[in-house]
Amino acid sequence: MRFTHHIVLLFISVFLFSCADTERSTKDGEWKSLFNGKDLDDWIVKLHRHEVGDNYGDTFRVVDGVIQVNYDNYDEFGDRFAHLFYKEPFSSYHLKFEYRFRDQWLEDAPSYTYLNSGVMFHSQDPHTILKDQDWPISVEYQILSDNRDGNPRPTGNMCSPGTDVAYEGKIDDRHCINSSDGGHAWDEWVKGELIVYGSSRVIHKVNGEVVLEYTQPQIGGGVVNGYDPEIKVDGKLLTEGYIALQGEGQGIEFRNIKIKTLE
Repeated sequence: MRFTHHIVLLFISVFLFSCADTERSTKDGEWKSLFNGKDLDDWIVKLHRHEVGDNYGDTFRVVDGVIQVNYDNYDEFGDRFAHLFYKEPFSSYHLKFEYRFRDQWLEDAPSYTYLNSGVMFHSQDPHTILKDQDWPISVEYQILSDNRDGNPRPTGNMCSPGTDVAYEGKIDDRHCINSSDGGHAWDEWVKGELIVYGSSRVIHKVNGEVVLEYTQPQIGGGVVNGYDPEIKVDGKLLTEGYIALQGEGQGIEFRNIKIKTLE
């Protein structure tokens, strides 16, 4: 009887330890793929001058297991700044993705969009973006390559449509802050990472290296047009928001998009 009793106690102890370990694992978060490699069922499209869900010209599409921003169905860009939002918001997390530019750019797009894209985060809900609003109120991990002229441009920069951040201890009113990245060829697959701690701290990484850090992402600044003024409450800290892939007239591909929630 005593032997059996000890076995039962051992079993209960192992079971409780296993439950506690599972709880810690769940709390810390597991890597989750945001893109299944087959379709965009978990994503929401919003284009400037179009209603939410209108994927004009099949701008965002899945080709050979990657998400493409593709303009082969366009006659002209027409300022159709486009964003593809994951279906749910996140607060504190580690996001990883890979990207490379495509040899496709619409010449009537603004010149700054050439070999330029981004990953938006802490964004407003896409369903609150008005039809004629150009960009979501959000923070951007800006993606750049060289201009195919041999002159490198850093990628992993920060841009701030309708937002502000604190950089080096104070609110920085620049729309974009360059990272320390050394630049990459336009057709190179590049690994990007975002480590976000709610409204406190944000870290940008490129190919595994930290290239930029800042704090206190919040609503503020300019650049965004056509928004609902009730949404843009300047000074409001951004504790969470949606993640979106950007299309600005430049073709690009994304793959291996995954996230891990953080405490």
